[in-house]
Amino acid sequence: MTRVLDEVLTANEAYALGFGDKGALALPPARRFAILTCMDARLDPAKFAGLKEGDAHVIRNAGGRASDDAIRSLVISHKLLGTNEWFVIHHTDCGMETFTDEVMRSLLKNSLDTAKLEEDGWQDVGRGPGSAEGDFIDWLTIKNQSESVTSDVRRIRSHPLVPDSVPIYGYVYDVKKGRLVEVPEATRVGQPT
Repeated sequence: MTRVLDEVLTANEAYALGFGDKGALALPPARRFAILTCMDARLDPAKFAGLKEGDAHVIRNAGGRASDDAIRSLVISHKLLGTNEWFVIHHTDCGMETFTDEVMRSLLKNSLDTAKLEEDGWQDVGRGPGSAEGDFIDWLTIKNQSESVTSDVRRIRSHPLVPDSVPIYGYVYDVKKGRLVEVPEATRVGQPT
């Protein structure tokens, strides 16, 4: 057993001992909203959005981007579980701003080992073989946070499976201050029609 595995299982045992009546929580989120945000470990949506178990759906991926799978989750969240407001929340100092599709594809072609970020960018320090399969993935990198939030809200708003009645709000979470900062253009684009 690895140290991490042991820590996770020990923490889970302590959590389960105090689980109480949480097993009776309803399937639909009690506060009827969903958040699409980044997987970055510095973001704790439960804390920055005041959530407790059962309150909201939180969908996470690299960059908090409106990928096909994220939209799939939002559509399920609304259609089957009744969420009626959505937040798209990116964040400052995001790792998705540190590379391009071309950089990622090149790194993966060299090796599948973890790369290293140095002053002059990402460097592959692994041993091959790599794979060219990364050439077929849109990595949804970010050049500008406000623009990417607006682009994602626009993509969700215009998706044929997203009802016009669901408001979509756009924010950037400031990792240095813990604050949500609205992206007014994104929220404007996300308004119900």
